[in-house]
Amino acid sequence: QVQLVESGGGLVQPGGSLRLSCAVSGRSLDNLAIGWFRQAPGKEREGVSCISSSDDSDYYARSLKGRFTISRDKAKSTVFLQIDSLKPEDTARYLCAGARDCTLRADDYEYWGQGTRVTVSA
Repeated sequence: QVQLVESGGGLVQPGGSLRLSCAVSGRSLDNLAIGWFRQAPGKEREGVSCISSSDDSDYYARSLKGRFTISRDKAKSTVFLQIDSLKPEDTARYLCAGARDCTLRADDYEYWGQGTRVTVSA
């Protein structure tokens, strides 16, 4: 059974940084691509970034590239999302998900975590 557990969210001031973690169990990261998504209240789920299973190839939503960095530690079976220069519009629940291929389409993902909340406010 594949399980994903996010952590690292919280309240941060504009301009600050956060590193979110996604701990994966039940399948090796060698066989599971991981994506990060976010969903703000009243808005659709948005693909942020993903990292492939076969190597460290990564992809980002075009509008978000530059402030977000995805990485993984296969030994710890954990995927990270570093977010810098946080803006109030980054406020959302951030979820990680697992799939065969690295895409930014939520429908492509089979396994989901519960999410971690990020609030950017002064």
